[in-house]
Amino acid sequence: MTGSDVTREGVQGARPGREALTGAHTGRRRRRRGRGERSMVPEARFSSYYGKPILNKPVWKPLDIAGYLYLGGLAGASSLLAAGGQVTGRPVLARTAKLGAAGAISLSLAALVHDLGRPARFINMLRVLKPTSPMSVGSWLLAGYAPLTVAAAAADVAGRHRTAGAAATAGAAVLGPAVATYTAVLISDTAVPSWHEGYREMPFVFAGSAASAAAGLGLIGAPATQAGPARRMAVLGAALELGAFRLMKRRTGLAAEPYEHGRPHALLRAAEALTAGGAVLATLAGRRPGRRLPATAGAALLAGSAALRFAVFQAGVVSAEDPKYTVVPQRERLDARGR
Repeated sequence: MTGSDVTREGVQGARPGREALTGAHTGRRRRRRGRGERSMVPEARFSSYYGKPILNKPVWKPLDIAGYLYLGGLAGASSLLAAGGQVTGRPVLARTAKLGAAGAISLSLAALVHDLGRPARFINMLRVLKPTSPMSVGSWLLAGYAPLTVAAAAADVAGRHRTAGAAATAGAAVLGPAVATYTAVLISDTAVPSWHEGYREMPFVFAGSAASAAAGLGLIGAPATQAGPARRMAVLGAALELGAFRLMKRRTGLAAEPYEHGRPHALLRAAEALTAGGAVLATLAGRRPGRRLPATAGAALLAGSAALRFAVFQAGVVSAEDPKYTVVPQRERLDARGR
């Protein structure tokens, strides 16, 4: 080609309509006469500079942090059940829930400190109270709640200082709902897509899961004559947990996809089956004598709540590893604002 070949109308002798593909034709060829489609352009792949991920995936230890999420919920809801059992004259149910709350929150703190590496790091978080930080508020919440649960359980077992024990039980019950749900706010406040996109429903999911777990513990430890509140809590908790989670997945959009594949999907299916089955067995346990049915229902509810927390944790890790869960929702939001 020379300079004289180029005119104002283009290159002389060139036929762009046959030599170049434009518009929709640059994507895939239409299927013709049974032939398969052949891609003209490689599939889009989401990546970032230098091959680095857009988000750093959570580096928390799964057993420590998922266990911390689960045990904190169990403790908070158990404190509510303990207060209810004490007020309504169900001493065995109240004692079971008090011991469960004290043990669960102690193990939860141990898991958190183990993940942090040194106890001093948890103490350092108490140097400043920052209301806008879920981590700061949660640290202070645990620091006030844990001693109350231990005092309530110790007074009940010793049979002494009943007034102080009753005050500690009431104080733990007041803080219990916040302890059971603040971890949902904590993980939703991160940039992890499967956690952040579900910020509206996640606290309700965690509240229902915590209630199911506490009810399961009560069913295992209390006789049938005193387990009425635990049975009712099991049904209400299971309904809230399963209903809120389904709503969360529907509203989350693309970021809910990790819940439908791999290990998170298997854990979620197990959680749904165990929680729903445990609630049904808890209802039947009130109509039939014996300890086997309540114990089975309680074990199913405890396991279902744990499976849900581990499913949420694993799905968050998966969503942070794949850039599309970060890029696509951002583009959709920008497009919506432009329209």
